[in-house]
Amino acid sequence: MVTPKISIILFFIAGLIGAIGQYLYKSGADKAGGTIMSYLANPRLITGVFCYIGVMVLFIAAFKKGGSLSVLYPIYATTFIWAAVISMMVYGTPIKPINVAGMLLLLGGMYLMGK
Repeated sequence: MVTPKISIILFFIAGLIGAIGQYLYKSGADKAGGTIMSYLANPRLITGVFCYIGVMVLFIAAFKKGGSLSVLYPIYATTFIWAAVISMMVYGTPIKPINVAGMLLLLGGMYLMGK
């Protein structure tokens, strides 16, 4: 089964949105007071939840277009790369050579899984 390019694109977008959701969870948790209401009324946490809903919608749309789980799910691993880039931009977290090596391994693994 050949995975359509649109399915691959949708999973890349899902990876980016998933990383944004992770950032929103982190920044929302930093602002939360520790009570249930501080979580439920936290705009960043709520937006993070909506990001993950968006990820699931993109997954469904991509699967509807066709494609293999073994090809598409590794693409979602770009979430780790996006999260590192967002962390660098927002928090100043450095991306070290070992991190770049890990990112390259992820990309290589995604390529090999698609073969």
